[in-house]
Amino acid sequence: MHFLGIEIGHGGTRAVVLDLESAVIRAEAWVPHDWIEGLPAGYREQNPAQWIDAVDRAVRQCLAALEGQKERVAAIGIAGPQRGLVLLDEANRIIRPTKLAGDISVKRQADEIARAFGGAPGLIEIAGQAPGVESAAAECLWLKQHEPYHFQRAASLLTVQDFIAYWLTGERATEAGSASGTGLLDIRTRKWSAELLDFIDPQLASLLPPVGASDQPRGLLRPALAREWGVSEMVQVGAGSASPLLAALAAGCVTNGTVAVELGSAGVIVGVGDSPVIDYRGEITPLCNATGSWLGLATTTNTAVAPEVLRRHYGWSAEQFEAMVASVSPGADGLLLLPYFTGESIPRLPDGTGVLHGITPGNFTPAHMARAAAEGVALGLGYAMSRLRDLGFDPPEIRLLGPGVVSPVTRQLLADVFGAPVLPVSSRQGAAVGAAMQAAVAFFHQSGESLGFEEIASYLVAGDSESRCDPDPQAHEMYQELMSRQQYLVDTLHPAGFL
Repeated sequence: MHFLGIEIGHGGTRAVVLDLESAVIRAEAWVPHDWIEGLPAGYREQNPAQWIDAVDRAVRQCLAALEGQKERVAAIGIAGPQRGLVLLDEANRIIRPTKLAGDISVKRQADEIARAFGGAPGLIEIAGQAPGVESAAAECLWLKQHEPYHFQRAASLLTVQDFIAYWLTGERATEAGSASGTGLLDIRTRKWSAELLDFIDPQLASLLPPVGASDQPRGLLRPALAREWGVSEMVQVGAGSASPLLAALAAGCVTNGTVAVELGSAGVIVGVGDSPVIDYRGEITPLCNATGSWLGLATTTNTAVAPEVLRRHYGWSAEQFEAMVASVSPGADGLLLLPYFTGESIPRLPDGTGVLHGITPGNFTPAHMARAAAEGVALGLGYAMSRLRDLGFDPPEIRLLGPGVVSPVTRQLLADVFGAPVLPVSSRQGAAVGAAMQAAVAFFHQSGESLGFEEIASYLVAGDSESRCDPDPQAHEMYQELMSRQQYLVDTLHPAGFL
């Protein structure tokens, strides 16, 4: 039996076919996306119509690779970016492009919402979370104030994954994980927050879809689409969720206290809890999980940006960059990079810029720069891990997934920074596999068979013991000091307007 997982990312759409019986990926496809060019500074938008085309092309490529086994496809799951809102009018036409992560055009509206409720503490009190510049809450207020004609035309507001699920099934719905990423959900009750909705606009509640369970299917694939793809009209579509949540599922993190780190275009660290993971400092984002539990999430947006800037500057390949990092001892002989080349989420630096500190004649070399860039990124993830520890997480190991974990240098660096063993997991496709796993659980529940998220994770997800890295105690102590230095610089420079 096959389960198809789809992930709509910023750079493109990935589709995978998971063979549940043999626990292998039978097919995989990737279709790139384009950003809308010529927008004002601070805007990052894409046209939702291209996601439909990308999903269609990626799925067709995967099905073509199955070599006559299309009838074995039982269900489809969808993962989408944590931020992204699609506006549809009464005729189901797309009203405007979608703002994605990195768009800071709604910052003033995020600040306005915070002021109205007494800042982050007040918002956490009413909804369990404090929606910021990356939230659909701020975007809805921005639309009402800046594009009232578009806002008035809107008949439905959907997340990216819910938009694709609607195209697949004709059913409008969401689940708690996706909904909590909008900043409009009370994560404690898993219901839309009436206080937030009324503040933004009294009509907003009528535009949002109902919140369903994560382990229940969204519906059946539209018959016309099933015929075009050559699959059964009984193919189910799962509830779907945000990519970081489904990546955690793909890493096997489903039980209380487990932690996963995904290294891709961004760095994502999540900790799973059996109750809301609420951070009153507002640095760890509390969300509902795609498996029915809760989690705390932090995203470091410069994880791939900082190394890429160095590689491009020096003309290095990924392998050459890694060799440069390995050639310098831990600590880079005192050279420290604050890698905030673009706005950062943790620490919250929406207008951040990079800082190179501790330059000497001996450490101002390309190799030291490479080491400082890698360590700056790792220290950012380490700070997020320290905040999870403040909230009660103390994992015996941290699971790694994503393309960035193939580097042994990176794995050892992370282990030393975290002060905990790191273990790469078998899945390299992340959220797409998690989407397929979630769809499988819903399929079997609908069929009357017992299969929980913990069971499917234990069956499908295996750690790569040969690639496991244990921390060096002395290196960890040194990195703790560097992390304190990094945070001191942030706390000093940012309030003064220099970061």
